[in-house]
Amino acid sequence: MNIRDLVPSVWRRSGVPVTREEEEPFFSLQREMNRLFDDFFRGFDDMSFGLSRDRFRAFSPSVDIKENDKEVLIKAELPGMDEKDIDVNLFEDRLTIKGEKKEEKEDKGSDYYHMESSYGSFNRIIPLPEKVDTKKVEANFKNGVLSIKLPKTEEAKAKGKKIPIQTTKE
Repeated sequence: MNIRDLVPSVWRRSGVPVTREEEEPFFSLQREMNRLFDDFFRGFDDMSFGLSRDRFRAFSPSVDIKENDKEVLIKAELPGMDEKDIDVNLFEDRLTIKGEKKEEKEDKGSDYYHMESSYGSFNRIIPLPEKVDTKKVEANFKNGVLSIKLPKTEEAKAKGKKIPIQTTKE
C-alpha cells in the first residue's frame, strides 16, 4: 500500500482543488439544512417580541471565592435583587445561596399598554474547605453584591502546615 493512499487528497488529477461537498455530499446537505434553520429562526429576533435573549437563559450569579489562613471570603453578584429575595444557609461543610429574581416592566400610553415579566431562581452550593466558626459569620449586601465572611475555627487555622521546598542539584 502506498502512503499516498492513506492521506486524503484535496486535489483532483486536473490540479483544481476538490471541495468538501464533492468529497462528501452530506456536507452540502448539512450546510443547506443549517442555512434553512438559521433563516427560519432569524424571523424570531429580539425585536419581534421586545425581549432580550438574556431573559430566556437561566439566571446564575457570578461567585468569587477567596481563602486565606484566617477565613473564606465569598462574593456573589446579584444585580437587580434585594436582600429580602436572597436566602443564605450555612451547613457544616457547605454554604447555600438561594434567590429569586423578579422583574416586571409596565408601559402605558394613550393608545397602548405594554407589560413584560421575567422570573428566575438560582441555587448555588459552595463546598467549604475547612471548619467555619458559625458564631462569627458575617453577610453584607450592598449595591447588588453579597459579601460573606466565614472565619475559620482555631482548629482549622492550626491544621495547616507550611512545607519547605528544597532544591536538588543533579
